[in-house]
Amino acid sequence: MNYRLAAVAVLCMGFAGSTFAQTDANWVGAWGFPASPAQPGVAPLTPPANFTPPPLPPGRRDPFLPLTEGAPTGVPAVPSYQMPDIADVTERQLVRVSVAGRQIRIRFSNEGGAGPLAIAGMHVAKAGADGAIVPGSDHVVCFGGQAGVLVPDGAPMLSDPIDMSVDALEELAISVELPGRVSRNGHGLWQYISPDLNAAAEMQLPGVRLMYVPAIVTAVDVASTSARSVVVALGDSITEGAQSTTNAFRGWPDRLAERLVASPEGRSWAVVNAGISGNRLVHYGAGPDTLARLDRDVLAVPGVKTVILLEGINDIGRAFPLSPPPLSAPEPVTADQLIAADQQVIARAHAHGIRVIGATLTPYEGAQYYSQDGEKVREALNQWIRTSGAFDGVIDFDAATRDSSDPLTFRSDYNDYDHLHPNDKGYKAMADAIDLKLITGK
Repeated sequence: MNYRLAAVAVLCMGFAGSTFAQTDANWVGAWGFPASPAQPGVAPLTPPANFTPPPLPPGRRDPFLPLTEGAPTGVPAVPSYQMPDIADVTERQLVRVSVAGRQIRIRFSNEGGAGPLAIAGMHVAKAGADGAIVPGSDHVVCFGGQAGVLVPDGAPMLSDPIDMSVDALEELAISVELPGRVSRNGHGLWQYISPDLNAAAEMQLPGVRLMYVPAIVTAVDVASTSARSVVVALGDSITEGAQSTTNAFRGWPDRLAERLVASPEGRSWAVVNAGISGNRLVHYGAGPDTLARLDRDVLAVPGVKTVILLEGINDIGRAFPLSPPPLSAPEPVTADQLIAADQQVIARAHAHGIRVIGATLTPYEGAQYYSQDGEKVREALNQWIRTSGAFDGVIDFDAATRDSSDPLTFRSDYNDYDHLHPNDKGYKAMADAIDLKLITGK
């Protein structure tokens, strides 16, 4: 063991007793980015080596490299379609906790791995600009009093509690030293990657590049000084925040967290984003379908009291003939099947005392997988969500985002490119459409 690793090991051992002594912490989920392991027996899709993105219409930004005004500009970026192999690197991931607290703990994941995941060292600090950390804020992360850990294949692992005070909406940088090759099989996120394996404690990562690679960190819990309850946003890319500004936390769950923090009644609520781009209700999409991942991504979140369900547009889009490739062959689905899946979510959540708020599906005419038959299914599902009384509350995201003169389409100022995903302004409109009383009860 080199001197640096020896020092880190001693530091972990020194803090192990104090971190484990506290057993009365009020842990609540404060940030999330679910793992999305590949479908068993199916290789993950990757573009050909010579793939280049199609030309963009005038004034449109590159959807494969979503760096816009306000995003990190001082760090070179590798386009996501290149999906580079990485090995022996330090990976720095940005998170934003939704509530304040006196301690945190971090959930690391190897649920999409093809073998054990070795972590040589871990640090967490307050995030600075362009992937840097704030001087003097760095903390070592330990597992069972050890500085390194081997995460078993297919498993997550919780860190020891970390004595680190955080504010609501504070951004943190979590740095992980990863010896060996990092699997491509997982839920991708724009992260700061350094070729230096021993750089987790560095204020600025040496040789850093912004890359779209699988996330190692999938949740942050906070021993909260204010929050006692969590609302989980369960959905697909529109919940994850696709095509919002990179690393700026501008998806609708992020904006909802901001509204709750600004409300006296809302400050006792944390928000966890459980969106996975490409996810579906009843078929495997990107990651397990909603019914398959409900226990892990919702019911297991510490402090969860309410879930907002926004799922089904990918089921609908993939149900009918698609053109052009490389989208997959049709996988039929009916409105009745989607309604039955929603009813399952409601029943299983209610069995755990968790309320379920249904959200209508946003418009998608003009999207690559749009069809008139699919539109009929969307309208039938939305009508059921609005009128069935099955949910504990309803949010009408459809009404909040559609064009008043052409209600089958997104408002043009809410969508930049694909007629499917909101931009920053559209995500804010979605969050603003939520009656906070549906969450807080006040």
